[in-house]
Amino acid sequence: MFTQQLINGLALGAVYALIALGYTMVYGILQLINFAHGEVYMLGAYLGIIILAALTHLGLTAYSLPLSLLLTVIVSMAFCAAYGAVIERLAYRPLRNATKLAPLISAVGMSIILQNCVMLAQGKEYKNLPPQLPTEGFSLFGANVSPTQIFILGASILIMVGLHLFVKRTRLGKAMRATSQDRVMAGLVGININQVISITFMIGSALAAVAGVMVTLYYGVVHFFMGYLAGIKAFTAAVLGGIGSIPGAVLGGFMLGLIENFGASYISSVYKDAFAFLVLIITLIIRPAGLLGQKSIDKV
Repeated sequence: MFTQQLINGLALGAVYALIALGYTMVYGILQLINFAHGEVYMLGAYLGIIILAALTHLGLTAYSLPLSLLLTVIVSMAFCAAYGAVIERLAYRPLRNATKLAPLISAVGMSIILQNCVMLAQGKEYKNLPPQLPTEGFSLFGANVSPTQIFILGASILIMVGLHLFVKRTRLGKAMRATSQDRVMAGLVGININQVISITFMIGSALAAVAGVMVTLYYGVVHFFMGYLAGIKAFTAAVLGGIGSIPGAVLGGFMLGLIENFGASYISSVYKDAFAFLVLIITLIIRPAGLLGQKSIDKV
């Protein structure tokens, strides 16, 4: 049972980590919590069902399921990335020099708008997706590792490593790090600040879309309100690892997934969602900067 819960926790933690990366990237550059990010994840989950249904109708899933899944992920990422750019342009850029409370209220407003748009377009009912991958995988120390879990863990690790290399090695990644350290100075040396911020939103939204498709394949059910709780938990993961730190978001996501699964298995499944918020409270009390975060220094 321990090994099974460990594997389940890692799969869930990979999803939290992907969503948390969007929170931490935006915060690292703008010092802003994008509370509409959970709804982008929800949009990615709906797109997963819609695109897979369309590909099934066209007969592509019967021809090649891996190709269908790849197309689903790519289209969902592209759509959500475009939506992330629209959010940044309409809701955040005009308020960039306003007080910190104004963009926060705007983020909450965008979250509510997207929730209601999806509810009106898709209805209030839960949408179900039949299992696309076999449920039986291979046995590992008495636990069943399903193909879906292998896909989630494998794809998540590849994406996280790719993101780390992108931020550290590429010219755009260096521009993102420079903008995060000092926006004014980055602009003075020729960096297009608006472009960098827009691309950051697009990357974070694309990662949330991947997480949404993975959850659709894993649980087979979506709902227009699912982004709220998942977003709060991913935000908890980002705070746990250190908000603004990409390795911290990954660490926090996996830790939160393990804590939630082990807590539900060995303590009580009734309080499964409460464990995330308990971890958030304890982290803020003991180490407000997070496990890998650094204490901020006020500039004089």
